[in-house]
Amino acid sequence: MNTRLPSLVPLLVFAACHKTAPPPQAPPTVEVAQALQFDIQIRRQWVATLNGFVNADIRPQVEGYVRKQTYRDGAYVQKGDVLFLIDPRNYKAALDNATSTLAHNVAALEKARLDVKRDRELIAGQFIPQQQFDNDLAAEREAEANVGSARAALAQAELNHGWTQVTSPLSGIAGIAQMQVGSLVSTSAVMTTVSQVDPIKADFNISELEYLKSAKGTQWAEPAHGGEPVLELILEDDSTYPHGGNVVAINRQVDPRTGTIAVQGSFPNPGNLLRPGQYGKIGATVERRKGALLVPVRALNELQGAYQVGVVGGDGRVDVRTVQLGEQVANELIVERGLQAGEKVIVEGFARVRPGMLVSARPAVLGSMDSAAPGVAGEGR
Repeated sequence: MNTRLPSLVPLLVFAACHKTAPPPQAPPTVEVAQALQFDIQIRRQWVATLNGFVNADIRPQVEGYVRKQTYRDGAYVQKGDVLFLIDPRNYKAALDNATSTLAHNVAALEKARLDVKRDRELIAGQFIPQQQFDNDLAAEREAEANVGSARAALAQAELNHGWTQVTSPLSGIAGIAQMQVGSLVSTSAVMTTVSQVDPIKADFNISELEYLKSAKGTQWAEPAHGGEPVLELILEDDSTYPHGGNVVAINRQVDPRTGTIAVQGSFPNPGNLLRPGQYGKIGATVERRKGALLVPVRALNELQGAYQVGVVGGDGRVDVRTVQLGEQVANELIVERGLQAGEKVIVEGFARVRPGMLVSARPAVLGSMDSAAPGVAGEGR
């Protein structure tokens, strides 16, 4: 055994020296997309509630029992159309009484004027005392006042009698009646509501920051006087309303509780498709950017509040950079700083690489929703 050990040592040394080295590992494969510059429109959307341009609560101006409803619930009515009839009998009686009272006072006034005329002749010949003449003058003035009061009472009686016909103050859609035939109504009761719906209003709220950007930029949120429509309405079924709208009013103050300011838009509504109370989304182009640098959202990686991208250089090595982001346009983000146009960013495989690592890059397959086409407005965040 002792003589064999020295002879085995050279053999082991020879085998160790001639051991085959392992093959080098292939660089990891990543998918990349090119950072491109486009002229884009930055859009925003807000939840909106539709409302009548004018909403009139129909209240009677006299009390009484409803005798008849003269319109069809939900129908379009014209300004001045009679909607309800209130029992007019007591108001007709009051009108007749006021007419009679006026006639009586007019007759009394005529008699007082005759007395004064006769007294002027008699007092000239000193056939009557001065006191009688003074009394008749006072009676004439009192009769004149009574006639004036009776005329006012007659005018009020005529108004009350006329108000038994409850009419619409505007043209629009009348709602379902809240008071039925036979109901006793007071002047505080809402019998129905008539809404002017062409045009129709859309109420929505924008943030204080969005308001400031509008005021300093495109001023899209300012009331428009003519010009091209700037608002788009998306309905509940995700269809886009075919008629564009404009801003007609912006509130005087920012709500300190929410940090938003109320805006009212107006849309034409031929055919009355839109109704008060509907919900929708208001879309608007809030900014236009020329030469904006865009990368897919998938290329961004958040780390402790900062955003990083992996850039594959011409030598195939990875450079990890921190970037400053702007607005989101569809499924792409605007990069304000940290990246140049034409550079390739990693959209798949970022977790497997480290700075300076050699990688095998292949173009990523981006769908229609992964990239915003040049000049096409995308939906804002």
